[in-house]
Amino acid sequence: MIHKKIFFILILSIAVFIPFNVKGMEPIQGGYVELPGYQFNYDGKTVEIIEFMSFYCGHCYSLERYIPMIKGNFPGRIRWRTIPVYWGSGSSKPGEAYLLAEGRGKGEEMKGAIFHARFVEKRDIGNIEVLERLASSIGLDFGFSRSLRTGEKAEVAREALKMVDAYSIGSTPTLVIAGNIKTNTEMAGSDDMSTFARNVISIVKSILKRQ
Repeated sequence: MIHKKIFFILILSIAVFIPFNVKGMEPIQGGYVELPGYQFNYDGKTVEIIEFMSFYCGHCYSLERYIPMIKGNFPGRIRWRTIPVYWGSGSSKPGEAYLLAEGRGKGEEMKGAIFHARFVEKRDIGNIEVLERLASSIGLDFGFSRSLRTGEKAEVAREALKMVDAYSIGSTPTLVIAGNIKTNTEMAGSDDMSTFARNVISIVKSILKRQ
């Protein structure tokens, strides 16, 4: 019995002094909240970022110039998904136009064109004719106009509003990173988009260490 007790004590002593690898559980740095009911999702290779944005949102327009910087810090490691939403009296048509262009491989070009029309040229981006001219300027044909006028992506635009409710999105831009990490300018502590971008970079860096 005494020998068994000594053996048990030795095992405990060894266990105490063996270092435990907690690298995979390092805390994620940055300003964010974890979404209840959603799982952290990182496959060890790429991080998904869902951008909830509005074409009527000045902060979303300002964020555009920093998205390449965020992606550039992690070449090939980010999957960026844009979800256009509309608030209040805003039209769903700019979002529908973006979704249609995205399906034709022109999403980023259309996104930039709509933002430029809204904030630089001060045009009514809820006007279908304005959106048609923007589409034409980036090489989209008559099929785009037909799809926009018939509301081909109207239901998808409405589904985006359901996602807003599901993720408790109260402002734009809001990013959902790796499934359950939500951040916006308030959580980053500043309306300055360069500060917000640095916050996103800190979060992604922390996630990529979890390998």
